[in-house]
Amino acid sequence: MPSEPLLPLELIDKCVGSKIWVLMNGGKEFVGKLLGFDDYVNMVLTDVTEIDPIEGKTQLVKILLNGNNICMMIPGGDGEEVWEE
Repeated sequence: MPSEPLLPLELIDKCVGSKIWVLMNGGKEFVGKLLGFDDYVNMVLTDVTEIDPIEGKTQLVKILLNGNNICMMIPGGDGEEVWEE
C-alpha cells in the first residue's frame, strides 16, 4: 500500500518539540528544540547552539529565525557530524 505524500509544512509540524538542525543562507547554523513556526517558516527555537564558521559556537536561550534565510533543516540533527572538535 503506497504511503500518503508528506507536505513540507507537515514534516516541520512533526518536528515541533524535537531537536532540529537549521542551516542558514550565509553559513550560520542553529541546533535547538523547535517550539513553533508559521506559514512563512519563521521558527522559534529554544536551548540553541549557534554555529558560526568564523566565530565558533554560542549558546542561546531562545531565538526567532527568519524563514526567508533558511537554506535547509535536518530533523533530529545536531550538527556534531560536521563540527566535531
